[in-house]
Amino acid sequence: MTKIIGFIGAGQMATALAAGFLKSGTLKRMELYASDVSRAAAERFLTATGAVFCDTNTELLQNAEVVFLAVKPQQMPDVLDGISGEPGIKEKLFVTIAAGLPIRFFEEKLGLSARIIRVMPNTPGLVGEAASALTPSKNAKDADIQLVRSLLETVGLAEQIPEKLMDAVTGLSGSGPAFAYMMVEAMSDAGVKMGLPRATAVQFAAQTLKGAAEMVLKTGDHPAVLKDRVMSPAGTTIAGVSALEDRGFRAAVMAAVEAATRRSQELSGAK
Repeated sequence: MTKIIGFIGAGQMATALAAGFLKSGTLKRMELYASDVSRAAAERFLTATGAVFCDTNTELLQNAEVVFLAVKPQQMPDVLDGISGEPGIKEKLFVTIAAGLPIRFFEEKLGLSARIIRVMPNTPGLVGEAASALTPSKNAKDADIQLVRSLLETVGLAEQIPEKLMDAVTGLSGSGPAFAYMMVEAMSDAGVKMGLPRATAVQFAAQTLKGAAEMVLKTGDHPAVLKDRVMSPAGTTIAGVSALEDRGFRAAVMAAVEAATRRSQELSGAK
């Protein structure tokens, strides 16, 4: 049965997910609803999706069977307080994509019997290359989990994990695109320093990271094995790897993921 999907919050991640659902043919435009207090965000969402816009969250809840909660974590308490008393709330499936907020937070607001699935997607969903983790509440049905997973798979990879690992996923794949963009920027800056035109340097840096990532995913080989295949004795690659090691490259990346994870734990109140 076709489900009506609603987004409370129409920002960048909501737009990425909704556009992916439509592109895959999973949803039609008239099966997609959205609400947002920001007219600018709403207009961008509508331009990208052609969805039905609701002036209020109440109107959205009257139509949507599956509700994506896509507002910022600091805005979530007010949103939940505003919808918790709406008629038919117990029949809805709620999907939260707010970083750092655990399922218990939503159960406290929506009731212990609420059907909730917590999701951590990332922004490459805008180009159909998301890495999304999901974890269900105890009252979520198997059909709920399968529905959300199939929706997420329209914009990339989706895996179910225990909630205790969600902060680590947030630190790795949720924040990770920013780390990757920094790598692209640094590589392209180096290319410019060595004489390449800026546009060429950016294109080659980005394609190199994309290609390397595809090699990991498609071959199933350990990254260290793939790295060793690029290096030849006394060659250019080992010289570059040595320079990275001298400057603590891997330690810096590990520290970045750990710091992002710790921050997610702080937001969620985890120890």
